[in-house]
Amino acid sequence: MIDMIAATAGAGSGILRAIGDDCAVIGREDGRVWLLTMDTLVEGVHFNPDWHPPELLGRKTVSVNVSDVAAMGGEPRFLLLSLALPSGAAGRWTARFVEGLAAACRDYGCHLVGGDTVASPAGIALTVTAMGEAVAERVLYRTGARPGDTVWVSGPLGLAAAGLDLFRAGLGQDEEALRPLFMAHLDPRARVGLGRRLAASGLVHAMMDLSDGLATDLAHICRQGRVGARIRAGRLPLHPGLARAASLLDRDPVAWMVSGGEDFELLFTTAAEDAAALRELAAASGHRVHAVGRIVAGQGVVLVRPGPDGREVEEDISFRGYEHFSAGNRN
Repeated sequence: MIDMIAATAGAGSGILRAIGDDCAVIGREDGRVWLLTMDTLVEGVHFNPDWHPPELLGRKTVSVNVSDVAAMGGEPRFLLLSLALPSGAAGRWTARFVEGLAAACRDYGCHLVGGDTVASPAGIALTVTAMGEAVAERVLYRTGARPGDTVWVSGPLGLAAAGLDLFRAGLGQDEEALRPLFMAHLDPRARVGLGRRLAASGLVHAMMDLSDGLATDLAHICRQGRVGARIRAGRLPLHPGLARAASLLDRDPVAWMVSGGEDFELLFTTAAEDAAALRELAAASGHRVHAVGRIVAGQGVVLVRPGPDGREVEEDISFRGYEHFSAGNRN
């Protein structure tokens, strides 16, 4: 569907990148660029108001858009909000939602400058257009991954997906060890500071944020770079709470880490010899990054994990992350 839409997009003066990356990139005359992105959160698809407090939903509405700006190495500046609400969501719900949205804007240093409010006959829909800016020569794109590169993620994976599944099952909400999973779903944080440091370092070849799961998002990087990738399950950063959730729900934690979606961590590649410098840079911004695999010649994303007999098993997981138009993807 996106490819079909992209085929209708025309080039124009100042458009450095249109459809196909985390943000569109629009040139300016001062050596900087505008970064434009849009995301929509729909009731019953992205959130369930039965367990998603409106103030945290307000924060999340900002964070998921700012995460796209972070993935390009930019700084968020301005937001436009489209708010579609049923009549029952007016009043106190809206006030709490706006409180959360305003708090997130303060945290990220951006400003809500306009938008639209409409009535909705079928639940809440929240759309934000975010504008960020960056130095033109430092913008990071999904293209550029090279065979031999190390594949990195900026934090633990699968927490939000596991937290959502626990909410659906009504389990674990009184366990402190599982709180990070619930909060990863309710109130994700965009890695803006780390994104800027990575862009300024010159070490990164390709980057995007993890919104649809490692399997799908890494496949995007591979397709745009015309390369493949091998991910090792044993190197995926496993949060202790994820193991506990897996035992409660009888699930494979690797499935959440690979295909869960809504991690909003950064996914990027660097030359293998830059590993030490990369770790030092991340530590300086308070982050621990994780090397989870490498870029290879060819195509597709392969997951390598031990089989029942101890031998390594390889599985093609390309584009096996969250898919909006597949059956069963509802909150």
